[in-house]
Amino acid sequence: MRAFTQRAVAIISHIPEGRVMTYGQIAALAGSPRGARQIVRILHSMSKKYKLPWHRVINGKGKIGMQDDVSFNLQKMHLAAEGVQVSEEGAIDLVRFQYVPARLPELRFEDWEME
Repeated sequence: MRAFTQRAVAIISHIPEGRVMTYGQIAALAGSPRGARQIVRILHSMSKKYKLPWHRVINGKGKIGMQDDVSFNLQKMHLAAEGVQVSEEGAIDLVRFQYVPARLPELRFEDWEME
């Protein structure tokens, strides 16, 4: 696993319940400010394997980015269950619910399988 991917997985796994982060925010913290699409790829391919809280990641406009109804409603349901207020259109108040870590999680490379 590449260093960027390791950092992104660590950041995503540390998003606390009831809070959200944006794809771009995670990418920037992981070391690639223009890597938001890479975060989408990481979530798509690694959420199950690393038990990532994929539902806590939203787009930069503060909205659920899922396009299909099933995924949109599933993410909305998960967020609401954690106390995050989500509008009918999938908007989330970033001022209130965005997580901005005081420091990045420490990476312990022995925790990650190298691919």
